[in-house]
Amino acid sequence: MPNQFKPYEHKAAYYETDCMGIVHHSNYIRWFEEARVDFMEQMGYSYQQAEKNGVMIPVLSAQCDYKLAAVFSDVVLIIPKIEYFNGFKMTITYKAVRKSDGALLANGETKHCFTDLKLSPIRTKRDYTEIYELFKSCEGVDLI
Repeated sequence: MPNQFKPYEHKAAYYETDCMGIVHHSNYIRWFEEARVDFMEQMGYSYQQAEKNGVMIPVLSAQCDYKLAAVFSDVVLIIPKIEYFNGFKMTITYKAVRKSDGALLANGETKHCFTDLKLSPIRTKRDYTEIYELFKSCEGVDLI
């Protein structure tokens, strides 16, 4: 595990905006996924590596609370945090913050489970000890 994680940085693209000139709400869920993938890479265990090892981490639910609007060319920091991990289920929370002024744009959460490639549940504590220890060591770690 790295000593320090970095927030995921995303510059809002023109195509992500709606007719009101603000980033469409659906993009935040995409940004959460991008941040989650980046976070796992920083942990030293990418999604590609997980799948190569026969592990899938499907999304069970996704939720977002919108606070302020992001607009075209805003640089947004997405800060993921593993709030809960028990070896089978995991909850990750997200904060989307405008980099220029630190304004909170959105809070969100995704819930996941760990499965094999056929989507049958697996117990990482028993069957994938290294994965369990890595994710457990990152549980509750604040990025900033």
